Amino acid sequence: MKSIADIFGIETISEDLYKHALTHSSFTKENNLPHQQCYERLEFLGDAVLKLTISDVLLKMYPESNEGELSKIRGIIVSDNTLADIAKKNGLQNLIIMSKHEEKQGCRNLNSICACVFEAVLGAYYLDGKFDEIIKYIEKTFKPYIDEVSTHFERFNAKAILQEYTQEKTKDRPVYRVIKETGPEHKKEFEIEVIYNNEVLAVEKGSTKKEAEQKCAYTACKKLGIV
Repeated sequence: MKSIADIFGIETISEDLYKHALTHSSFTKENNLPHQQCYERLEFLGDAVLKLTISDVLLKMYPESNEGELSKIRGIIVSDNTLADIAKKNGLQNLIIMSKHEEKQGCRNLNSICACVFEAVLGAYYLDGKFDEIIKYIEKTFKPYIDEVSTHFERFNAKAILQEYTQEKTKDRPVYRVIKETGPEHKKEFEIEVIYNNEVLAVEKGSTKKEAEQKCAYTACKKLGIV
């Protein structure tokens, strides 16, 4: 409880809420506990709280943007990579309760799990009567990420930009192919190439396929002179 309050800067009240928010489903299975005691239901709620708050911020920031453009920006900002980055910077991953097997596999540091736990804690705060406080926390914490996307939107939206360009040219889509996959399960690195018109436009690496593809697309866009 104290660790959560220190990380988020908001007082906690209902202990069970935060215990559930930190509990991975592997732990409930290993100990024959009800599934409701893992973070998944709170994650569902926290995801909604996060998207509502970010949507409100983006509507004010981009009064001329349509729904499709706003959805793209929001999708980048609330991605697992962003949520995991925030969680890990604050040491939230060290509080996750999981099975011995998952611990040995290094799952504590997986972006997907860190992101889920982060959202679950947001959901716990909402149910704990801290809605106003958690809204302020989200607005403050995500501001640097929103500013980064706003300043460098082409880099984050490169896959869509490249696809629009290639389809206008030949109606063909660029193809992304995994060249190499290295590292343990919890710390993978993917090397991916993007091919268009039988030509390899770029080769890049990333900790996820999505990240590597986005880097590939951006490098390809720069090569083609479209960003």
